[in-house]
Amino acid sequence: MAIRRKLIAGIASLLSIVLSGVVQAATDMNMRPGVTETSNAAYDLHMMVIWVMVAISVVVFGAMIYSFIFHRKSKNYKPATFHHSTKVEMIWTAIPIIILIYLTIPAVKLLIKMEDASNSEMSIQVTGSQWKWHYKYLEHDVEFFSELDRSLTITDENYLLEVDNALVVPVETKVRFLVTASDVIHSWWVPDLAVKKDAIPGFINETWTAIPADQAGKTFRGQCTELCGKDHGFMPVVVKVLSKEDFKAWVAQKDQERLAAEKAAAEAAAQSWDMDKLMAMGKEVYDSKCAQCHQASGLGIPPAFPALKGSPIALGPVDAHINIVVNGKSGTGMAAYGPQLTDAELAAVITYERNAWENNTGDKVQPADIQAFKAGN
Repeated sequence: MAIRRKLIAGIASLLSIVLSGVVQAATDMNMRPGVTETSNAAYDLHMMVIWVMVAISVVVFGAMIYSFIFHRKSKNYKPATFHHSTKVEMIWTAIPIIILIYLTIPAVKLLIKMEDASNSEMSIQVTGSQWKWHYKYLEHDVEFFSELDRSLTITDENYLLEVDNALVVPVETKVRFLVTASDVIHSWWVPDLAVKKDAIPGFINETWTAIPADQAGKTFRGQCTELCGKDHGFMPVVVKVLSKEDFKAWVAQKDQERLAAEKAAAEAAAQSWDMDKLMAMGKEVYDSKCAQCHQASGLGIPPAFPALKGSPIALGPVDAHINIVVNGKSGTGMAAYGPQLTDAELAAVITYERNAWENNTGDKVQPADIQAFKAGN
């Protein structure tokens, strides 16, 4: 009797742990429902599979526990002498097949729907690079880079989950994302939208979303989910949702900002900058864009990120230095900064790298030099 009580008490304790875990998973650690039709459908399918698994577990472990209790050796039961039963084998083969078909049909339907990006109303090219995202709106003359907002501290709510330029999309619009990468494999993931797609160099993967009208004004966050290098954990995704009217106003504002930037670049290229101004701006650009890899000291992290202090690039021909900063270097972590920085910023950071850390070449690269290089390439 004492053994039976201990066994029953142990089973009860185990069941309480399992049930508490199921409740906890259903609240804090479960898959989130999301805000789109497909994300809710994925959540419903997920929960259906969970409860089917729970039912199977109850039947299987219930039969095992019943056997442990009522057919144990102390009951002096004589073991069965049969070897197999064709009828039982057919039953336990048919039941799993039926369960799998029951789960497969809705899963395949949902998967086909999630992969069908046809009849989209807007297309956005998403390009991953170490360690930022580039967004290009194919129907509008809008494109920009999105990087981690490094001004936030660990006390801020969205620490490591905020960016300087968020992706902006309108409600009630089927938005197609064309996902690729410029260097290594990344993965663009926004769980609330049920969107997760690998970004692979040389390939373009499609995915899509359509956000309901009641989500206007909200912000959804995600991350790169492919281990892509040392700053993989600092590559968040932020999506801001606007009404259709507000989205049109945002596009118009971006057009004005682009025209203003082009005018400023033209004015900068017409000026001749002195060394102090180039070095001051160059240090600012270097600290924000380059120091992550090449270090503030210019010593880098060899062999992945070579030193700039005393390097052949910083001390060699100016055109070669301009080329690698503007166009990057294929097969390495050196991204192309031509599309990311203005001509003035490019000239300043190259001048800084050629004269900081005792390089002291005395070279001054002007914005006009960057424009001339781009025109000839």
